[in-house]
Amino acid sequence: MSESVKALIRVKDLKKDFGENHVLRGINYEIDKGQKIVLVGPSGCGKSTFLRCLNLLEEPTSGEVWLDETMVNDPKTDINKIRQRMGMVFQHFNLFQNLTIMDNITLAPVKLGLMKPEEAKEKALSLLKRVNLSDKADSYPHQLSGGQQQRIAIVRSLEMNPEVMLFDEPTSALDPEMVGEVLQVMKELAEEGMTMVVVTHEMAFAKEVASKVIFIDQGLIQEENTPDEFFAHPKNERLKDFLSKVL
Repeated sequence: MSESVKALIRVKDLKKDFGENHVLRGINYEIDKGQKIVLVGPSGCGKSTFLRCLNLLEEPTSGEVWLDETMVNDPKTDINKIRQRMGMVFQHFNLFQNLTIMDNITLAPVKLGLMKPEEAKEKALSLLKRVNLSDKADSYPHQLSGGQQQRIAIVRSLEMNPEVMLFDEPTSALDPEMVGEVLQVMKELAEEGMTMVVVTHEMAFAKEVASKVIFIDQGLIQEENTPDEFFAHPKNERLKDFLSKVL
C-alpha cells in the first residue's frame, strides 16, 4: 500500500471512560479499505466499546476517529451521514418487531431520501435472495429464527450501501446451529472486498477471514498480527493465556 493512500479509518489516541472506569486507554489504529479486522479479547476488555466509538454510539472521552477526511467525533460532523457509510450489526439484531422484514430493510433509505420506495424494495429483494430469505419479506421478526433475524440485520445494513461494516459479536446470542449461517454471509461479504471490523469469539472465523487479528486487553491493543502468526506464535503472555482458554 503506497504512502499516498490514506487509511479509510484512522483512530488516534482513543480513550473512553465510564466514570472511574477507564475502558479504552489510548488506542491508535488504521484500517485500510478492504481489510477485515477481527478484535478478540476477554469480556470487558473494551472491544465492543472500541467498535461503538467508531460510529459514535459511544462518545469518546478523548482522541480522534476519522473516516476518510471526516473527523467522526467532531461536533460539527453529521453523524447520520457517517452511519450511512458505516453499517452496524448488533448482537441482538435490533429489528423493529412491529414492522415486516421488508419494512425493516427499506425504512432508513426511504426515510433519509436516499432511495425511492420502489428502488429500496427492489434492492431489498435482491439482498434477501442473496441470504436465502426471499420468502420472508412479508414476515415479522418474531416469526424468524435468531439466525434468520441476524441475516436480515446484515441485509438491512447492506441496503444503505455502506463502505464499512461493523459487527459487534453478531453470533453470540445465537443457538450453535444457527451460527454457521450468519458466518457464511459474513465470509461472502469479506470475499467481495467489504471493509469489516468484527468483534467475535469465533476463532475459526478469525483464522479464515481476518486480514489482521487484534488482541485487546485492559483497554489497549496488546498484540496485532496476521491470523497465522497471531494464533501460531503469540508473543504477549496475556494473549497466550487467553488463547489457551479459547482454542
